[in-house]
Amino acid sequence: MSDSTVLDFGEREFQARPELNSHLAWESFIALAKHPNRVLVIDRTLQRRAMKSGFLLALSWMLSQRLHSWTDRKRVGILFPPGIAGTIANLAVVLAGKVPVNLNFTLGRASSAACLRRAEIDCILSTERMQLKIPDFPWAQADVIDLVEELKDLPKAKTVALLVAIQAMPAKLLAKLLKVPAVGGDAEAGLLFTSGSSGEPKGVVLTHRNILGNCLQIDASGLLPVGEKIIANLPIFHSFGFTVTLWYPLLRGCTTVTVPSPLEFKKVADAIEAESATILIGTPTFFKPYIRHVAPEKLKSLKYAITGAEKTPAGFADLWQATFDCLYFEGYGLTETSPVVSINFPHTPAGFDYPESATDGSKPGSVGRLMPGHAARILNPDTMEPLAVTEVGLLLLKGPNIFSGYLNDAKRTAEVMDGEWFITGDLARFDEEGYLFIEGRLSRFSKIAGEMVPHGTIEQALVEAFDLLDSEMPMLAVGARPDTAKGEALVLLSVLDIELSDVRAKLSAAGYSNLWIPKEMKRVEAIPTLATGKLDLRAIKALSAAE
Repeated sequence: MSDSTVLDFGEREFQARPELNSHLAWESFIALAKHPNRVLVIDRTLQRRAMKSGFLLALSWMLSQRLHSWTDRKRVGILFPPGIAGTIANLAVVLAGKVPVNLNFTLGRASSAACLRRAEIDCILSTERMQLKIPDFPWAQADVIDLVEELKDLPKAKTVALLVAIQAMPAKLLAKLLKVPAVGGDAEAGLLFTSGSSGEPKGVVLTHRNILGNCLQIDASGLLPVGEKIIANLPIFHSFGFTVTLWYPLLRGCTTVTVPSPLEFKKVADAIEAESATILIGTPTFFKPYIRHVAPEKLKSLKYAITGAEKTPAGFADLWQATFDCLYFEGYGLTETSPVVSINFPHTPAGFDYPESATDGSKPGSVGRLMPGHAARILNPDTMEPLAVTEVGLLLLKGPNIFSGYLNDAKRTAEVMDGEWFITGDLARFDEEGYLFIEGRLSRFSKIAGEMVPHGTIEQALVEAFDLLDSEMPMLAVGARPDTAKGEALVLLSVLDIELSDVRAKLSAAGYSNLWIPKEMKRVEAIPTLATGKLDLRAIKALSAAE
């Protein structure tokens, strides 16, 4: 790949695809009705329950007809773990022509209440069991509809009649007769509140075009073909759980095996073994316990594990592959990109102008190649002038999956857009074969005496120096505080009982200059993390700056 300021994998052609003007309700209805006898979801929350596409569609449609009596507002709150109920809730809301808002209950009471107000939600689909499990959530702020009770109360004769129609009639004809919403395009299709790793939660508005576009990109990559069984254990309020393990299977017919939480690794391993699941999706933090606590034969059906949201520690991918004889593919994405941007593929996708690669579709240390339909630029973070894509700079992206903006926040939206280009906030580069390397969040760099110092690089060096690769939870994190002499000073937060002198000695021995060595160390009980497994950057920043 010769140096240039733009890397393009068919972005303009992809943007012109007519499917992007469709509606999630229409596309899901057609996909499910065409294959009504295909097992779509195997829910292992309490006891195993499998549901076929046709029955799930019939229940969702019947439920959608009740939604207008519960609320006349545009958005409907949903609070469920991954499973049949969460899938039906999301599909029903979309079939009703409304917008699902899967609520992030880990944000805390005050932030959750603010999200409900900002999204103007007066109706939440959940269950009594969830209310008892999460008592600190502001349930009283909206009417709570017990989905389980409502499903029990559906008229059986009408539901059976619809199921017969789904089985017998052409899918498109039935969809037209039922007046299933058919045109979505740039209309809002989902609202996700970010977990706020580096600031207050923001409402990310995703359109039908965004979600359909990202699903088409995944499909074009060949990464998740129809015959695969995907473990779905990521929260539905997380962008990966929302698009990749909920909407993509609905649209493409992959079977999902659902488990309520990625933290329940033993339950997940049992599900993989019992259902012969082939694909596991998560983060390195969620995958680490498997190495020590799960027998390799339990995961023998897995073809590959897909990871993102945080950088894979050096050596972990090799350790995973050696332990479980299962390929490990790291990718990259953001809530604002619906979310998948790049991935290490089993094989390079056909039909797109990817540079030749000696390693086919995957390269260790990278987050893979851009999904089909993307374009990328690299800018100087100080001047915002274009750089060659092989230089380290600020990553900008364009594609059908780029979000439309933050909810009721034109100022924040303008800050992350450069015309049609989305400013990711990540420092990155591409190599000559088009593989993307993320150097870190711009917010995770400190400018010390004019030099950009990456926190993540120091953390990784210390993980290796103190032999912490096998730790199941983060044992240290690097933050910064203001420094009158050099602008900023690095602060090491540590769960370990170590001395700052040892830290200095190990980093110096590894070849790092004094600017890259923390000036201060603070002992903490635990490194702050989010429900997704990522570091809680806002909390780390506060701890580092505290006197």
